[in-house]
Amino acid sequence: MTETRVEKKVYSGVSNLLGNRPLEEIMQKEFDKIGPVIFDDTDIIFANQIRTTLIQADILDSFQRIGINTPLDMSLCDFVAPLDNTGGGGIGSTDVGDVSWVVPTVQARVATCAVGTSFHTWQAVAQGKSSAAHKGMIHAAKVMASTARALIEDPKNLKEAKEALDSQVFKNPYICPIPKDILPPVIKNNI
Repeated sequence: MTETRVEKKVYSGVSNLLGNRPLEEIMQKEFDKIGPVIFDDTDIIFANQIRTTLIQADILDSFQRIGINTPLDMSLCDFVAPLDNTGGGGIGSTDVGDVSWVVPTVQARVATCAVGTSFHTWQAVAQGKSSAAHKGMIHAAKVMASTARALIEDPKNLKEAKEALDSQVFKNPYICPIPKDILPPVIKNNI
């Protein structure tokens, strides 16, 4: 009646992240060996300052993915999350999802900011160059390198990871979320 017309265009799309149990177990062993990130009093003071700007709901939702109630007095995550949990997943997206359908993939989640910090916020940006963020980043690199070492030292681990991926993709083949006829919206410069 309003003569409204709708046109739909697909510019991008991301697939869900396909977990790889063998890689997850290897990484968990490395996390357990290395332990949590060690923060100092200066890190905690800064995290507490940031937390005064956060809403309680964001803080309480921090560990929903791993099914743990978030202690309201925890400034920075001081534990290694368990591999098996009863969490309800999480929110967000990642372009690593499509990669995980092609090669065995695992992700490390490491504390780099105050508990309750939402991504893509000024609070996340404000903490980006902090000592805690640096410690978390270095810690993540150690866990990833240690996981890679475990794969290199025991080729059986990599074989199991590949077999797990092949089994998953055989049961549920990868379908690119972007239609075949869609090309990236590249803007040509006339320079």
